[in-house]
Amino acid sequence: MIYTSPTPSITIPNLSLPDYLAPFLAAHGDKVALIDGPSGRTISYPQLQGMIHLVAGGLQKRGLQKGDVVALYLPNLPEFAVVCYGTLLAGGIVTTASPLYTPHELAHQLRDTHARYLFTVPPFLANAQVAAGEAFVDEIFVLGEAEGATPFAALLQHDGQRLSVTINPQEDIAVILYSSGTTGLPKGVMLTHTNLIANVCQMEAMAGHLGFWPDDVILGITPFFHTMGLNVMLNVSMQRGCTLVTMPRFDLAQFLELIQQYRVTFTLVAPPIVLALAKHPLVNQYDLSSLRLISSGAAALSQEVEAAFEARLDCWIMQGYGMTEATAAVCLGPLARGVNKPGTVGFPLPNTEVQLVDIVTHAPVAQGERGELWVRGPQVMKGYWHNPEATAATLNADGWLHTGDIGYVDEDGYFYIVDRLKELIKYKGYQVAPAELEAVLLGHTAIADACVIGKPDAAAGEIPKAFVVLKADVSPEEIMAYVAERVAPYKKIRQIEFVEAIPRLLTGKVLRRVLLAQEQERAMVILQESKQYA
Repeated sequence: MIYTSPTPSITIPNLSLPDYLAPFLAAHGDKVALIDGPSGRTISYPQLQGMIHLVAGGLQKRGLQKGDVVALYLPNLPEFAVVCYGTLLAGGIVTTASPLYTPHELAHQLRDTHARYLFTVPPFLANAQVAAGEAFVDEIFVLGEAEGATPFAALLQHDGQRLSVTINPQEDIAVILYSSGTTGLPKGVMLTHTNLIANVCQMEAMAGHLGFWPDDVILGITPFFHTMGLNVMLNVSMQRGCTLVTMPRFDLAQFLELIQQYRVTFTLVAPPIVLALAKHPLVNQYDLSSLRLISSGAAALSQEVEAAFEARLDCWIMQGYGMTEATAAVCLGPLARGVNKPGTVGFPLPNTEVQLVDIVTHAPVAQGERGELWVRGPQVMKGYWHNPEATAATLNADGWLHTGDIGYVDEDGYFYIVDRLKELIKYKGYQVAPAELEAVLLGHTAIADACVIGKPDAAAGEIPKAFVVLKADVSPEEIMAYVAERVAPYKKIRQIEFVEAIPRLLTGKVLRRVLLAQEQERAMVILQESKQYA
């Protein structure tokens, strides 16, 4: 059975993202569009429009051609929007990199995308220079000033002229975002201008009158390098004419302070932040009465945490479901009190088809039975960058995206996500690819074999745990330190277990689910013992 949205289908504009956003950006007078939360620095909607055009012209004068890739190695700042939209207006493609990336990780992405230009900030410049040197990047721009990079202000100093670029919205790539998909190393997800616009329009249609409104103040803590931050926080906020307060890095006290200071009405967060809002004593010290809605995404949120949150704050919470390969959102919870069900991710967006299939036969399963979600709609990616094999394994000939997530539909048509086939580890909402960590581990001279899984964790959702076969003596602490030097902090190995052998098929493929099952059995034993002696 194919499930569709209770919201009627909509028409998707056939425009580039900058052309689509232009009339919305022009409709709000001198209103503030973006605020740098910690400093209070602002960019108004007219200033944003002007800076976008200047960035586009400045990049073209430096040689940017249609289809060239511009990398953003930036935290959440107002200038992220300026550079992103300016690049797209100039005909370029944006790729975003986590500010937590090491030079090795950043260099891989720069090489993979053939990025010509790189934007960063002074604290990240040393890493950016190493990575850019390895990847032969043409020029590094820095927000502010720092030796060895072109000041961002210099890019804006020209006569204001730019070349018009013809964009085919349904075919031309707007952004390349990196995702581990269902398996393997991170891959570049190609999203077109139509993908981005479609998802904005779908969310707007689904949200209705309780969605984003022009007088909303949105706190942008979800990283803009991530699809949820880019398309839900940034693009939707700008399309709706909201004021978006940016926050470069998460700190609970500052997060609460910014909500209080700017009278924030809405924000999108990962489950660990919802948990903190529900239970941390620091919350009692701040006035959060302006909040009317919090949306939780990037990983599953338990019914218990959801209930604890709503019991503590006079604010309700909505869950959704999506993935980078589907631009951002596939399902959203209903935006009305008393209608939403705890633990559900809601209904499919308009123009979206979802089916649940048997994981072996791919035959449709009955309502109420668990199956893998397959998704089809205008938000589904064009494919993986320079990786037709991975594309074919994830996106079939009929346009169905195999998500690797397991769910079911109840009698009222609400969707629930309960498990996943894919190997991806979700640590505090961040994606961690086991294969990437295994490759790092196998680079250690004392390790003969390794496998990494996501171990359930109450605070983080999951933590990366490694099973390691040794060929020489080394301590768990030494191995964890070795990995930590080579990956972003959220990818660090948190636990290590030494084993005699890694379970594998005859083909050599790791039987990761065997180790996952073992961890789940151990967790159940511990839970039963704790209840017995409670």
